[in-house]
Amino acid sequence: MPVLALAALSARALAEAAARDGVPAIALDVFGDTDTQNLALEWRDIGELGVPRIDAARFLAALELLARRGDVRGWVAGSGFDGRADLIEQGAARLPLIGTAAIDVRRVRDPHEFFRVLDRHGIGFPSIAFEMPVDPAGWLCKDAGGSGGWQVRHAAAGDRPAPGLYWQRERPGVPMSATFVGNGRDAVLLGVNRQGTSVFGDRPFVFTRIAGPVPVPERVRRELTAIVRLLAGVFHVRGLASLDVLLSGEAIEVLELNPRPPASLSLYPRLGAGGALAAHLRACEHDELPLPPPAAAPVRGLEILFARRATTIDPARAGALASLSGCCDLPRAGSRVAARDPLCSVVAEGPDEATMNAQLDARREAVRALLETSR
Repeated sequence: MPVLALAALSARALAEAAARDGVPAIALDVFGDTDTQNLALEWRDIGELGVPRIDAARFLAALELLARRGDVRGWVAGSGFDGRADLIEQGAARLPLIGTAAIDVRRVRDPHEFFRVLDRHGIGFPSIAFEMPVDPAGWLCKDAGGSGGWQVRHAAAGDRPAPGLYWQRERPGVPMSATFVGNGRDAVLLGVNRQGTSVFGDRPFVFTRIAGPVPVPERVRRELTAIVRLLAGVFHVRGLASLDVLLSGEAIEVLELNPRPPASLSLYPRLGAGGALAAHLRACEHDELPLPPPAAAPVRGLEILFARRATTIDPARAGALASLSGCCDLPRAGSRVAARDPLCSVVAEGPDEATMNAQLDARREAVRALLETSR
């Protein structure tokens, strides 16, 4: 059976989706977590030394080796390629890319192009500027090439224009996302998710948590469906993707489009006869779109835990973390985790959001208690 390569900052969720669908996969990522390596046939390190970032040379060398094997059908780009369309393009020249093409990723990540499309189609978004506002109060400074909220900070008087940089009005509303599958012309909305963020130093909106699918008013669902279908066609989005929005009552304001498998893919493990990765492959390779999940689907959640201080994961702590219910993205024994770097994640599931949140909170606190008592 042909093998699939999964490349991302962390490939664990993709590797889990591949295992669920019976797709043999090789994981290429930065962390090499224990569960990632257990789920994949092989793991290849593509990280920069000492930095949670994909190293271009190591990534391309890994793809060249895989291309020579003869049994690798292609590769899927996950997190870590945001703003790196050139690297996606170079990778696609070595091994077939199964996802949104680099030329289209480049268009999505160009804020001039993206917000011009929204404006042309009457889709709401917070006010933007490409020159530093005279008064920075109430403005955010964003890097279109970033992800996870690390690219967002409050505007400051010393800010200067730069490629990919723009300013956006800070607006009230609940951060939400819409997970969908596109085939380059159309899309199917899988569900709507509630996002959680935390403050890390001068980064006020770092992504830490997601829950979905969550219920929203029918008018909101219809509008989000129309938006993702339109944008999937305009930007030729192929496969799993997500749209980040602010929701205030029933008013939607679009923030950004992520044209690759998002963190929320793990919230939708079953889509018809297969899973999320199978839906991604069918959309990319055969233009087939899945049916939406049933309305009565359980609510699932994920929270990323960041290290409060630099720590080393010795074998005892690694084993203890692995024994906790719902703990994933498990660091390898001997791993050194810097302060504010991802430590692990917890997941939960329930019949409704409140039940799921209670379980997720309990699992987060179990991890914190273990780490605090085993220092």
